[in-house]
Amino acid sequence: MITTQCERANFGKRLWFALILTFSVSLWLQPAVAAPSPELWPRWQANQPASTLTIDHSPWDKLLKKYLVTNHSSGINRFRYGVVSPEDRKSLTEYTRLLQQVMVSSLNQKEQQAFWVNLYNALTVQVILDHYPVKSIMEINTSPGIFNRGPWDAKLLKIEGEEVSLNDIEHRILRPIYRDNRLHYALNCASLGCPNLQPTAYTAANLEKLLVQGATDYINHPRGAQVVDGKFQVSSIYKWFQVDFGDSEQGVISHLLQYLSPGSLANLLRSYDRELRYDYDWSVNAAD
Repeated sequence: MITTQCERANFGKRLWFALILTFSVSLWLQPAVAAPSPELWPRWQANQPASTLTIDHSPWDKLLKKYLVTNHSSGINRFRYGVVSPEDRKSLTEYTRLLQQVMVSSLNQKEQQAFWVNLYNALTVQVILDHYPVKSIMEINTSPGIFNRGPWDAKLLKIEGEEVSLNDIEHRILRPIYRDNRLHYALNCASLGCPNLQPTAYTAANLEKLLVQGATDYINHPRGAQVVDGKFQVSSIYKWFQVDFGDSEQGVISHLLQYLSPGSLANLLRSYDRELRYDYDWSVNAAD
């Protein structure tokens, strides 16, 4: 009887563990359905409004012009990861190394904003190149934690002595400091569902123009907004980051209407009174 009780207890423990493991793995296998909230990292608020210092982003600009395909038939800017030369990989590594030496707190806010956007995008391309070929950035599970997916929480470098991850740049620096939802169109996660990687480096001078361009291009492309089976389908970005777009579907709709070109799609959206449908393609944005 004692043996039977022990066996039953052990069986129960194994069954419970198996159920937990199955549930956890099933969650891990699901596409992302949420995003980190913007939580300010206060030390990056420091800036010098009168500063005229600028950062040289020309190495990143040259790589973009050499390897980014902007006339792809899909209407999505795609990167030719598979043909990047060893010399250009070295150039990208050197560029991100030099950015780690920048005293960001000595820059004005516009220069800082361009710095963080370029750094995020260059690091993302570097991560893909380090693991290429991959079908999706979601396959690169370098973030700490057994059930974390992707590379976004990995501490990839140090800025002013602070270890920084991609999620730190997006959710602890850019989103809470600048509170500009158009930054979602500037940061590229190397996926077909993501807004375009721009063919030029961001600078304080072109920042506003590129933010508007990014929003306009994305929202007027089917991955941003389209009608599917009678329902208005938009990018899952507007679900994951709804708090940045009025914190409601109506807020999302109002945002979309700011950038949608005049026409039937915009007219439909103005009178749309059903729930939005969401979709996102995590396939890598490779051109080769």
